[in-house]
Amino acid sequence: MNIDTFLNQENHTPAYRCGFIAIVGRPNVGKSTLMNHLIGQKISITSKKAQTTRHKVTGIYTDDGAQFVFVDTPGFQTYHRNAINDRLNLNVTEAISGVDVIVFVVEALRFSDADREVLQQLPKNTPVLLVINKIDKEKAKNKLVLDEFIQAALTEFPFVGYEVVSAKHGLRIALLLQTIKPMLPESIPLYPVDMVTDKSSRFLAMEIVREKLFRYLGEELPYAMNVEVERFEEENGLFRIYIAVLVDKENQKPIVIGKGGEKLKKISTEARLDMEKLFDCKVFLKVWVKVKSGWADDVRFLKELGL
Repeated sequence: MNIDTFLNQENHTPAYRCGFIAIVGRPNVGKSTLMNHLIGQKISITSKKAQTTRHKVTGIYTDDGAQFVFVDTPGFQTYHRNAINDRLNLNVTEAISGVDVIVFVVEALRFSDADREVLQQLPKNTPVLLVINKIDKEKAKNKLVLDEFIQAALTEFPFVGYEVVSAKHGLRIALLLQTIKPMLPESIPLYPVDMVTDKSSRFLAMEIVREKLFRYLGEELPYAMNVEVERFEEENGLFRIYIAVLVDKENQKPIVIGKGGEKLKKISTEARLDMEKLFDCKVFLKVWVKVKSGWADDVRFLKELGL
């Protein structure tokens, strides 16, 4: 017995734990919203539209007994096949390899073939915890109905357990953390205790603009756009950020800009305010629109964007 083990037994204090947790599921089950609540800060973009997450986003939550390193993944895309969706699916596969725990998120009262297809991609030697989200839905408030759904869902895969949450309202998040904690390996923290993400300010700025685009463009410009940070400068406590919105066709530019430029102005203003809150400093933000035809099928360009 080594000295650390002896001291832990002698003092009856549990060993510190630290590990990686992948959050996976089909598109639009609330993975990004869940991770934002788990770490207590918004770092992953959320939208009512499916498939808004395009990068693996690492969020870190540290308490007195453990450090949780969460990996938020794109929803596994089983339909529209192109270069970008192939890379998104590769991101999911890479994210779940080598993690200590997988959190598999489903929507309350809905277990579809798309959910089953994601389950088929999961490694067999990693603990998978079933998390039923959106228990705030009206029908899910019926305990008998919800219990029946849970029991049926548990037969779909050899889950190590389950938890029910409402990511939207932050319900039962602390219980979920307590459920995950014993599954993590004993380890010292891998990151500073005050760190909430390993992503750069440049990346987070790009994600904030993407979120506003999805939120305000609705169905007008489904997935034919992305964003690219062209310049990111810091001087005397001020961030100067220049971001281009990429669209596929010339006739899509007016959709983003809006009448008299009002829509792009609103997107830019709200993005800047979110950045100032996140970065805790003043931000000068310039956003414009440019055409890059076929970007979603250009593998080399997708790599340049970090996808």
